Amino acid sequence: MEITGYTNIEFYKAEIFLKTNRKQTRQNVDIQLFDAELIATHDHLYFAVLSALQAFKNKTNFSKSPAMETMLYASAQRQIQKAIIRVGIKPQTHKMALVIVGDDIKQIETALKAITESMGTEPDEKVLELTKNKEEKIKKNFEITDEELKIFENGEQKKAITNLVIERVALVSTQM
Repeated sequence: MEITGYTNIEFYKAEIFLKTNRKQTRQNVDIQLFDAELIATHDHLYFAVLSALQAFKNKTNFSKSPAMETMLYASAQRQIQKAIIRVGIKPQTHKMALVIVGDDIKQIETALKAITESMGTEPDEKVLELTKNKEEKIKKNFEITDEELKIFENGEQKKAITNLVIERVALVSTQM
């Protein structure tokens, strides 16, 4: 599994990659792109991937691909359109998070290289960090209330936001 991000991306390059190169690099890997401004750290995506893979293992998946299932979990939604609206890349996206899942590390590396070449920029893990600016967007997007934060915060708002998002990710599997 590879979880990383990119800054200064141009949406059309990501869109072209999804439409053309994704199929070429898809040999036993699943690739999903997210708006990094709406991702609450590396852990958010890590738990979304684990949940998606578990859903496929248990045959409780809602989508046909692990990539889309990861999108559903990362967004804490069960409907694909709502998931894309919540955490998918959009024309105004300039910071992108990326997940590549596969069994073969060489195929994951090949896919990462192809994406990096398509984006024209090197991976930047910093886009996954939770900044003050991202906190407000994520709170609004995932409908995190001040009351919830007070309960979970314990002096560490960033950790509380991340934990609340991960909780929502985990709850998706109970929404049948």
